[in-house]
Amino acid sequence: MQTTLKSISIGVLVMCCVQVFAQAKFGKILKDMPGVVSYTYRNEFAKDVPKTLDNIKALGVTNIEFSNLFGKTASELRTLLDARGMICTSYGVSYDALLNKIDQVMEEAKILGAEFVRVAWIPHTAPMDLALAQKTVADFNRFGQKLKENGLTFCYHNHGFEFLPYGKGTYFDYIVQNTNPDYVSFEMDILWVFHPGQDPAALLKKYPKRFRLMHVKDLKKGVVGDFSGGTPTENDVTLGTGQLNLPKILKAARKTSIKYFYIEDENPKASEQVPLSLAYLKGL
Repeated sequence: MQTTLKSISIGVLVMCCVQVFAQAKFGKILKDMPGVVSYTYRNEFAKDVPKTLDNIKALGVTNIEFSNLFGKTASELRTLLDARGMICTSYGVSYDALLNKIDQVMEEAKILGAEFVRVAWIPHTAPMDLALAQKTVADFNRFGQKLKENGLTFCYHNHGFEFLPYGKGTYFDYIVQNTNPDYVSFEMDILWVFHPGQDPAALLKKYPKRFRLMHVKDLKKGVVGDFSGGTPTENDVTLGTGQLNLPKILKAARKTSIKYFYIEDENPKASEQVPLSLAYLKGL
C-alpha cells in the first residue's frame, strides 16, 4: 500500500511540474527554456517517436538535440517536428560518420534544421596521449572547416578522458588551444568535466568563446570520478540533488558564447526526473 501511495504521489508531483513549467520562463539563470537531448528519451523514442515528441512538448520543451533518427529519415523527423512547432538545433553524429560520411551528415543536419553538428566520442583503445590528441586536432580542424563552408558549426562534446594531465594543463587544453576557433567549437557536458576532477565554472571562464552548447546534468552524491569517460546511467540524478554546483556553473555560462542549453539525463527514470529538473532550474 505504501509503495502504491508513493507511486501516486510521484506521479501527481510530476504532473504538477508539467503543468506549471510548460509556460515557465528561464531568463534569470539560463538564456532561454532549455532543450533536451534525444538520448534522455531514447527508450521512449525507440517505441513511439510522435508520442514522445508530444510528451516532451507538454513540458514546454521545444528544442531537441538529436543524436539518433530512431528509424526515421531526416525528412520524416523534420515533418514531425514542424507539425508540433518544435526544432532540432544540434545534430549529434559519430566520429566515423564525420570521417567517412560527412556529406550525408551535412545533408541530414540541414534537413533537420540544425545549426550545430556535434560529436561526443573520440575512438580510442588506451588512455589519451599526445599522438591521439594531435590526430584529434587535425581531424577536428578538417571536420570544422568542411562544415563551416556548408553553413554549419562543428562542436566537440567532452567525455572525461581528455582531462588527463598534459604539460601545464590537460589534453583537453591542448585540443582547445590547437584547434582553429573559426572551425572548432565545444559543447560542455558539465558532468563529464566534473567526473574527471575539473571545475566546469573555471573551464567556462578559461575558454568563454569556445563553448557554444551545454549539457546540463547532475552526478549522484558519493560517486567518485575518474578518467574513464563512463559511469552507470543510474548515477545521473535530478538537477540540484547531486554533486555539481549548478548555480555557480550556470552563472559562469551566462558570460560565455553558449547559445543552447540541453538537459541530458541518462537515468532509466529520466522521464520522471526531467520535470523535476525543470522545476529546479525555474527556482534558481
